[in-house]
Amino acid sequence: MSVHVGELPPSLAAEVRGQVAVLRLARPEKRNALDDAMVHGIDHFFSHLPPAVRAVVIHGEGPHFCAGLDLAAVTGTDATSGLFHSRAWHRAFARIEDGDVPVIAALHGAVVGGGLELACAAHLRVAEPSAFYALPEGQRGIFVGGGGAVRLPRLIGTARMMDMMLTGRTYGAEEGVGLGFSQYLAPDGGGLAQALELAERVSQNAKLSNFAVLHALPRIARADPATGALLESLMAAVAAADDEAKERLRAFLDKRAPKIRHD
Repeated sequence: MSVHVGELPPSLAAEVRGQVAVLRLARPEKRNALDDAMVHGIDHFFSHLPPAVRAVVIHGEGPHFCAGLDLAAVTGTDATSGLFHSRAWHRAFARIEDGDVPVIAALHGAVVGGGLELACAAHLRVAEPSAFYALPEGQRGIFVGGGGAVRLPRLIGTARMMDMMLTGRTYGAEEGVGLGFSQYLAPDGGGLAQALELAERVSQNAKLSNFAVLHALPRIARADPATGALLESLMAAVAAADDEAKERLRAFLDKRAPKIRHD
């Protein structure tokens, strides 16, 4: 069913499938390039998710996920407007990364510039063989402004990001899995289906466990070891005390829960 989260621009479409919400970038004639209306819509969508939603999938209509910033939006801007434009992207993408539910991006075709920054804000990324990654800002005389300088080095390393921006180097989907651009490589045309399958799987987790993974784990990784260990202990205690966790543990001990297998 459609998601009623206020007025989204025509370049975005949303629906709910059970506990999974799907946000589609719907501007294929522009390779889903992001303009101000789309960024505002993304911010609004993630700020008003229905309570029943436990995971979100983002994907792009047409042959590309997202070709980045619509450059017409920044042509002729001054430093002040450029600053606030970047901060609007930061707010929107922080709604994704710092939200209450896991977000999975299904990637194909161009995942370029601001499109790569959008993908980096998701927690999991599934790439089809057609996906390719690029940061052409250096050749355009500009700089990343959607949080890419913060998020992408954590995934692929600062030196690799510098190379992409300085030389225009691109990476394909297959090598991208090993380098950290995505965690999964789907069959051609199968990215959305696999992203939905993953979203359904993570939506079945205990809500507090997912919260710990999304919010505590990244902070533990960035903290000094002693602070990280304390935060881990606090989060472990809170999670284990939750009623849902107790029921899940009882189900496992009573052999009502499936065992972990590797096929």
